Parts: sequence; structure tokens; C-alpha cells
Amino acid sequence: MKLASLFSGGKDSAYAIYLAQKQGYEISCLLSVFAKSEESHLLHHPNLQWTKLQSDSMKIPQYTISSDSDKTTDELFALEQLLKNAKEQFHVDGLVHGGIKSNFQKEKFEILCSKLDLIPITPLWNTEPEQYMNDLLDSNFSFIMTSVTCDGLDDSWLGKIISKSNVDTLKRLSDKFGFNLNFEGGEAETFVIDCPLFSKTIKINQAKKDWDGYRGRFEIVDAGFNYNA
Repeated sequence: MKLASLFSGGKDSAYAIYLAQKQGYEISCLLSVFAKSEESHLLHHPNLQWTKLQSDSMKIPQYTISSDSDKTTDELFALEQLLKNAKEQFHVDGLVHGGIKSNFQKEKFEILCSKLDLIPITPLWNTEPEQYMNDLLDSNFSFIMTSVTCDGLDDSWLGKIISKSNVDTLKRLSDKFGFNLNFEGGEAETFVIDCPLFSKTIKINQAKKDWDGYRGRFEIVDAGFNYNA
């Protein structure tokens, strides 16, 4: 079965592709909607322009579109246009996305798929947070944190490549402050720099941190491929 994949560049969308491929699905294209606002409840925002590097490394074509506003209806309309193009060009049968426990996201995507006669595929659905984070690392996914927006996470996490010991620390902080360990509530965002899907590792050459005392972003200014990896 051919699938299009909603792709943000973060760990969830990349790992959903990885699992879908292991289950025998063919990922024909990546679909990325550039959300207008960081406050989007549906889509991942930071560093989306650098997903082109990930697409090239995976050798999967990417199609992008910008939503007219941060309203969920406008973001879904933009995604619908991408999906229509994917059906026409690649004859895809379904859409894979990295939803874990957000019924809001799952219902919106299911309604959209039903409208376009597509099958929604959710390989990460209901995975246990700590096990999931460790499975990512056991599967050789290397990712950095690109934003933090909750109690318990400070600017020291921005740009950090997450390790097994970091997961243990995040679990303790999650228990103490009550945020989602897998960050699905938007508590943090991530960007994958290497994984089994990639033919080339991504190297961040320049970046900057923005921190207001509570929330912050790690903005990639320049990146390319690490040919020495």
C-alpha cells in the first residue's frame, strides 16, 4: 500500500514513517504544512524549512504548503490540498501520521482521510511514553530539542541531542511537573538529525537560542550534510 506521510521533521513523524516501512507500507511522499503560528494545536512549527534536508536524505519527495492562518480549519484545508495532489501524482491509498494520544489530532486526520477516501495509519498510537522514548534511541534515532514551553524544562535543553540518561532525567521531571514525556502536548519540539531512514547525517552548522525565562526556541540558521559521519 502506498502512503503519504505528514512530516514535520520531528521524532514522531520520522519514527511513524520508520515503523510504517517496517510494516510493509511504501512511503511515496512527505507532506509538510508550514503553520503560520507557533500556537498551532495541529502541526509542528520550528525549523520546518530544514525538513528539505531530511527529505533529501530519505530520498522521499516532499511537498509543502503554507496555511493562511493558525486556525485548525485553515491548516486542514492546506493539508487537504497536499493530499489531493499526492493522490493524483502518487496514487496513495492512505496517510501516515505520528499521533500518539491526541484524540483531537486523530479525529481531524480521520475525518480528512474519510473525505478523500484514504486510510489513516497511526503506528505510534497509544505507545507508552517512556518505552517509546527508549525505543527511539534503541532504533538509532538521533534528535535534538528545538523548543521548550513548560515548567520543568529550561534553556539547557535547547539544541541538546537526547540520550538514554536524558530520558531518565526527563522522566523524573515529567513526574514532578506533569508534562508529557513524549512532548505530544507541545511541551517541547524535536528535530531528527540522523536515523535508519537517512542516507546522510544532518550537521547543524549554525544556530541561535531564544529564551524568555519560561519558553525558548533553538533556531537552525545553517545546516547541511555531514559527509564525514
